[in-house]
Amino acid sequence: MNISLNIMKTNFLFFLLFLGLSYSSVLAQESYISTSEENGFFPLVTTNITSAIYVDDHDFKGVHRVAEDLQKDIERVTGKLPELLKISEVTSGTPVIVGTLGKSGLIDQLVQNNKIDVSGIEGKWETFVIKVVEDPFPGVEQALVIVGSDKRGAIFGMYDVSREIGVSPWYYWADVPAKRSDALYVKPGTHTKGTPEVKYRGIFINDEAPALAGWATENFGGFTSGFYVHVFELILRMQGNYLWPAMWGRAFYDDDPKNPVLADEYGVVIGTSHHEPLMRAHDEWRRFGEGEWNYNTNPKNLQGFWRGGIERMGDFESVVTVGMRGDGDEPMAEGTAIELLEKIVEDQREIIAEVTGKPAEETPQVWALYKEVQDYYDQGMRVPDDVTLLLADDNWGNIRKLPNPDDAPREGGYGIYYHFDYVGGPRNYKWINTSQISRVWEQMNLAYEFGADQLWIVNVGDIKPMEYPTSFFLDYAWNPEKIDTGDLRSYTEDWAARQLPEEHSEEIADILLTYTKYNSRRKPELISPQTYSLTNFNEADRIVKEYRDLEQRAEAIYVQIPEEYQDAYFQLLLFPVKASANLNELYVSAAKNELYAAQGRAVANKYADKTQELFEKDAELTEQYHTDLADGKWNHMMSQTHIGYTYWQQPDQNNMPEVAKIEVPEKAEMGVVVQGAKNAIFERNSSGSLPVFDLFNDQEFYVEAFNKGQKSFQYKIQKKSDWIEISEEKGIIEDQKRLLVSVNWEKAPKGMTHGSFQIKGAGNKVTVEVPVNNPQDENIQGFVESNGYISMEAANFSENNQVNSRGWQLIPNLGRTGSSMASYPHAPTQQELSENNPYLAYNFHNFSSGDAEVEFYLSPTLDFRNQGGLKFAVSVDDREPEVINMHEQTEDNWNTSVANNVTKVRTTINLEPGNHSLKVWAIESGVVVQKIVIRTGENRDSYLGPPESAKVE
Repeated sequence: MNISLNIMKTNFLFFLLFLGLSYSSVLAQESYISTSEENGFFPLVTTNITSAIYVDDHDFKGVHRVAEDLQKDIERVTGKLPELLKISEVTSGTPVIVGTLGKSGLIDQLVQNNKIDVSGIEGKWETFVIKVVEDPFPGVEQALVIVGSDKRGAIFGMYDVSREIGVSPWYYWADVPAKRSDALYVKPGTHTKGTPEVKYRGIFINDEAPALAGWATENFGGFTSGFYVHVFELILRMQGNYLWPAMWGRAFYDDDPKNPVLADEYGVVIGTSHHEPLMRAHDEWRRFGEGEWNYNTNPKNLQGFWRGGIERMGDFESVVTVGMRGDGDEPMAEGTAIELLEKIVEDQREIIAEVTGKPAEETPQVWALYKEVQDYYDQGMRVPDDVTLLLADDNWGNIRKLPNPDDAPREGGYGIYYHFDYVGGPRNYKWINTSQISRVWEQMNLAYEFGADQLWIVNVGDIKPMEYPTSFFLDYAWNPEKIDTGDLRSYTEDWAARQLPEEHSEEIADILLTYTKYNSRRKPELISPQTYSLTNFNEADRIVKEYRDLEQRAEAIYVQIPEEYQDAYFQLLLFPVKASANLNELYVSAAKNELYAAQGRAVANKYADKTQELFEKDAELTEQYHTDLADGKWNHMMSQTHIGYTYWQQPDQNNMPEVAKIEVPEKAEMGVVVQGAKNAIFERNSSGSLPVFDLFNDQEFYVEAFNKGQKSFQYKIQKKSDWIEISEEKGIIEDQKRLLVSVNWEKAPKGMTHGSFQIKGAGNKVTVEVPVNNPQDENIQGFVESNGYISMEAANFSENNQVNSRGWQLIPNLGRTGSSMASYPHAPTQQELSENNPYLAYNFHNFSSGDAEVEFYLSPTLDFRNQGGLKFAVSVDDREPEVINMHEQTEDNWNTSVANNVTKVRTTINLEPGNHSLKVWAIESGVVVQKIVIRTGENRDSYLGPPESAKVE
């Protein structure tokens, strides 16, 4: 009999085969850069050689600027600064030749002389080739050629070399040091990442006060060009190309006229957010607008305002937002007619055509179906076919709508507006990273598979501390087909190795994946003393321990890494882990103070003091970030309030949870609490019962003996059944002592029975009942019922029956407690239920009989098809499956689902004692199962639900 107790791990091996071109993937593959010489390798930097960089003087300014970055990056890595030459002739040496096809005389000569083949990139969008060329010019034996199909193609090619030699995109924004090396060589062959699958890939700086706003004001006088050049460079280094600038009281064009000039020079496409039409920042209406923001009553002034935006845009590369929301990013007035909104778009496009002097369809445009605007679309509002429809999530990472695969393609295509940060209900979340890349993958993979691939933009708040998910979002956008579910861990290991010491990358990746999992369970701003159960499943203490164990692991790495990495490590890993661990313990400490005060425990006062200490520790961590980190470089960046919310909007300052102090009498008095009970036992000769122990789950439950007085007292255990084991059978209690109770199964009687023991102390005596289930039946298989439930992590199925390799797929680490199973993630699917559908099977054994409730913990995916809800089916043994609609058959409203980061769906089954199999049938794409709980008894409340039951193989 093999019993596994929630320790199952899945190992993935990945093999990528390449034919022809070798691809530099975002995953950890063999790099085209080497630090040792072999035959045919190009010497970028050696002991005797530092290859000069050549760029044609007629090439784009952005290409020239990034060539200077490449020059500096080589120096960062090797300590040697290459010469940068802006000429069109090479006669000697080992040159690095950089240029844009059609803009560089050097590149065009190589093409004409058949030295490089550009047929694979010519006319493509943002595509580059990196190639070692032999005998490129007379007198030149070898050259490294970086050629782009267009301006950004050349830029991305250079930044790809920078990344491969060891310069992180986050070198400025997270103080990541370069990977030092004395020599750099480029391997022979042709290297490329192909053409990006998503055309526009960008970030939205939003909700930027007080943190980023304070930092930018202190360092650059505001959101000026001095600030934005660092943003432009970051986006391009991550191989993005698109930006929605900061807009809380900011105006990109008006705050600094150099902003748009430099954006265009750098090669970053500028847009405006979902509610800022025709390249005008919303704050500009406050500054310059006349009349009310109402097209019914003030169309001429609005048209003039918008016309000014397009005139100012000129030839700068842009994506123009069309449409209109209410003033201040609010809904339009109730009852707004679709005809008016369509008229607004028609008039806006007329302005675009008149000002640009070309048909409106030649200027890229986007219409954001954000919040109520999607309702207008669903009610029939349409825009011209060349306008990109920007679909949106619900601000909490759950996409609201996706294209219908059966619809004809649109010329403008579809995009996605996604969030890592949000201001609004049910609660702001702005402080720290809470996004799992597994969830980002799951939702954006759906978007890609359903055809939303024209434009992806993500709200990153203050940029920091969203470094990790932002990197993933843009890497994934380049080619979603390169990163599958099994690659998420290797992606994280590779990302960790590029930012921090490679020898620690596996452990760092594990901590990254784990802390984001913990933080995604519930946004920190939503946590309160009531969130976690103090009484059931040891939940609150377990969560605190998980965080503190993670903190110890993070601290252990910090003291091992070189000092030059410590600032980056603190930002990217140590601070979020320490701050999150502290915050969770803060609320659990406050919860214990409240409970213990109500029970009269003397220790309640210690938890009042501890809560104060933890609250002060939060401020200390923030101060460390602001003053000690990087010599104070990041002052203000962690100034976002995050403790003491009372409604959706943030408090003006962090407010400590309320605590109470009680009067403690001098005389000792013993109270007892058994695990699972909220009420304490004080009466002499009273009794309480622990939950049921069983052989398979082999539990260890606790009993707490506590003091209500100031004086200590002695306690001892007596009248104990000989098969009961207790961690400490006698001792002295100052304030309280937790006694761990377990069962010696070699001595325990068979069947359902119970034993007991007494705790005696301070003149009191309490009996504790110990019920046990030690079945004689050897024919037990699957997850085993205990204490009225069977809990099964979705990834720990007994069988995954796929059809043509399709059906349910594992998404590692997705979810609150384990990994998840997603239905049809790789092809838009919707079908009727039949016996041929794929299914997951979960074997289980129950001892009780009668009706049982089956509760599914599902990721809070929305009805993105807008067809009444997503469906799956459930059956037991060979019974007829029941189709379940996850959106109709849940008691959770949207606020509850996103706050809990799970949607619970319930149904009822009837069971006889014995072995059974629960099957979960796939019907359509989009259902993500995290956990399944079969309840045969009382529902013991907890946030995460019962821990996984023991499984007998």
